[in-house]
Amino acid sequence: MQTIEIRGSPMGGSLPHTLYTAEQTRSLDAETINAHGVPGFELMKRAGRAALDAAIKTWPHIGQGGSLQIFCGSGNNGGDGYVIGALARQRYIPVRVVSLCPPERLTGDARKAWEWFREQGGSCESWSNSITLTGDLIIDAMLGTGLGGDVRGDFVDAIHLINQSDKSVLAVDIPSGLSADTGSELGCAIKADVTVTFIGMKRGLFTAAGPRFCGDICFSSLKVPKVVYDTIPPSARLIERNDMAALVKPRPRDAHKGDYGHLLVVGGDHGMGGAAIMAAETALRCGTGLVTLATRPEHTMASLVRRPEVMARGVSSVRDLAPLLVGKSAVVIGPGLGKDEWGQGLLKAVLDTGLPVLMDADALNIIAAKPEAYTSRENCVITPHPGEAARLLNSTVGDVSKDRFSAVEALQKLCGGVAILKGAGTLIASVDEVWLCRAGNPGMAIAGMGDVLSGVAGALLAQGYSAADVARLGVWLHGTAGDNCAASGGEIGLAATDLLLAIRKQLNRLSEE
Repeated sequence: MQTIEIRGSPMGGSLPHTLYTAEQTRSLDAETINAHGVPGFELMKRAGRAALDAAIKTWPHIGQGGSLQIFCGSGNNGGDGYVIGALARQRYIPVRVVSLCPPERLTGDARKAWEWFREQGGSCESWSNSITLTGDLIIDAMLGTGLGGDVRGDFVDAIHLINQSDKSVLAVDIPSGLSADTGSELGCAIKADVTVTFIGMKRGLFTAAGPRFCGDICFSSLKVPKVVYDTIPPSARLIERNDMAALVKPRPRDAHKGDYGHLLVVGGDHGMGGAAIMAAETALRCGTGLVTLATRPEHTMASLVRRPEVMARGVSSVRDLAPLLVGKSAVVIGPGLGKDEWGQGLLKAVLDTGLPVLMDADALNIIAAKPEAYTSRENCVITPHPGEAARLLNSTVGDVSKDRFSAVEALQKLCGGVAILKGAGTLIASVDEVWLCRAGNPGMAIAGMGDVLSGVAGALLAQGYSAADVARLGVWLHGTAGDNCAASGGEIGLAATDLLLAIRKQLNRLSEE
């Protein structure tokens, strides 16, 4: 999924890092109209022009004899569609408009758009189940950001018709049926090739089902004055490379291993040694000065053979772990830990030290089963996937997926530090901010990827990064390394340990920048 900003035509420029809810975007729109005197219909015309420019830029044949078929709803999203139709007629682009709602019932700016379309010689046909798709490009202007419940009625049939075709599709502002706030599919949703969104980047475009339905994302501010954005704090922020580069500093020539922390990785119960071994090796590749692995004795030889630089120690009981906790900078606990007495005892011992800790996998499952085992703390990072998040929140995976933003904020309150909710559009919540990482791909949906992320984040925690920076940088490194590996070898068959050298390369590139 690509994202670009439109500045008139052609498209180009930098992408804003800020994300907004639908209500916040409406507030930005109202502030522009009421405080800065920009008429609402003028904004609608700008939106239509941006969408048509994106269509012609993406599909050049549209401007060279191609045709459009626009599906319009009843609100301002439909109004955008009528504006696109009017502009297309001005450019002598053949256009066919299908109205899902009687246009004579339109009000406000949407009605002005329909009337303008008619002034340009345009006509509409009402939706029926006999409608055929004839346009070279289908434009979805049916349901905008105001949709609060599942798609109903004729809109369902129209969405199914479009999705079942082989036509290219451009969605105006947001694919119809996708929640602007959560990224969840509201019954059914348009699967677009390109989505052109306006004024504020909608946070639902980038997480949950958003990436599956949006295709490439284009953005236009519609020339909204920059001061308008100062009036509405964003709901979340995108993690971008430049921000991450600012966090990684070149190492001085007289550096030594003691400058970069000593991480303890705890995990690997019977039959699950690989998870802890991968986390420890990843931490080593991310620049931690020293890495010690505390695992079941039968796993130490495998670790030593694979990566002798990791100091593997056999731990049969809490008594064996106690001396290993001394002098450590941070702890990763959870990969392959298990939920039995052994894992429970080790987790308690780690938490009793007060050391900065990253908890994943079974450490989180133990806490979910025994909430009294954990006390909220600022120097903690947790990295649950949706299943673990559901257990921690005493909820369901479905509920977590329906509103990932609410879930990650609840997870942060639970842990007291920083929560990472893994998945498409990984979310990170600290006490006062939420970030979203667009990096990552379906090839990373495989065993061991979470253990590698734990190793990356644990390494940064041991090197003294703040919990928030650990989460942002760790997730970004992990996701972009996965994307780089997929770009060179494909998504299918990607293994977790394939990422290790790619993560190391990314870190060094950031340091050089």
